[in-house]
Amino acid sequence: MKRLILSLAYALFSTSAVLAQDWAKPRLNNSPRHGEWIDIKSGDRTIKAFIVYPERKDKTPVVLVIHEIFGLTDWVRGMCDQLAENGVIAIAPDLLSGQTFADADGARKAISALTKEQIQSDLDATSDYALKIPAGNGTLAICGFCWGGGVTFSYANLNPKLKAAYSFYGQTPDNPSQVVGIACPVYGFYGENDQRINAGIPKAQELMKAAGKKYEPVIYKGAGHGFMREGEAPGASEANKKAREDAWARWKTLLKQLP
Repeated sequence: MKRLILSLAYALFSTSAVLAQDWAKPRLNNSPRHGEWIDIKSGDRTIKAFIVYPERKDKTPVVLVIHEIFGLTDWVRGMCDQLAENGVIAIAPDLLSGQTFADADGARKAISALTKEQIQSDLDATSDYALKIPAGNGTLAICGFCWGGGVTFSYANLNPKLKAAYSFYGQTPDNPSQVVGIACPVYGFYGENDQRINAGIPKAQELMKAAGKKYEPVIYKGAGHGFMREGEAPGASEANKKAREDAWARWKTLLKQLP
C-alpha cells in the first residue's frame, strides 16, 4: 500500500503530470500490461523510472526509452506500453526526476541545464538495472525521441553493451569521436519536413561508414518533427499518421531481430 501511495504521489507531481497529453492517458489506464514506477540509484541521488512488462511466458529483451525535451510525459509512458505490447520490456528513466514545471518551456530549460555527466550517470544506472531484471534475457537496446533521439545516438557511443539503437528525429553526430565507440547498429527515423535535423544525416552517414559502423536512416515522406507523437494525437495530419504507421512497421521488424 505504501508503495502504491508513493507511486500515485509521484504521478501527481512529476513532469508527466504537468505536461500531460490527456489523449494519451486511456492507453495507460486501460492497458492489461503491468506498468509501475521504480527507484534507481544513480550516483548520490535516486531517480524515478517507469517500466512496463509484456505479457509473455519467456524472457525478453529490454529497451531503454529516452524521453523528449518535454520530459517523461504520458505519451512517452504510453510508448513504453506500446513497446511492451510488441514483446519487450520497456524502461524509461525520468532524467528530470525531482523537478516540476508549470509549462513546457520550464521543462525545456531544465533539460538544457542537464550536464552530460549526469545524463550518462543516469543512463548507466538505468542500463545496469535493466540488465539485471529477472524477466529480461540479457539483451539491451535503446530508443529516444526528439531530444532523446540525440541522446540515443550519443549514448550508443558510450555503452558497448547495447545491441541496437533506434533514434527518432534526434541530433546526429558530427565528429569522429562521437561514433568510434558505437558497437551496435543505429536505426534512424526522420520526418521529411525537418531539415533542422535532416541536414546532419549525410555527415553522420559519412562518419559511420568511415568508422565501419552500421547506420540506417529512413526519411518518412511529408512528416514533420515529432511524427511519432503527432501522428497519434487527435487531429493528426495524414502524413504524420502514415509516417507513424510505417515507422512502427519497420520498428516491429527490428525489435523481432533482437537476440
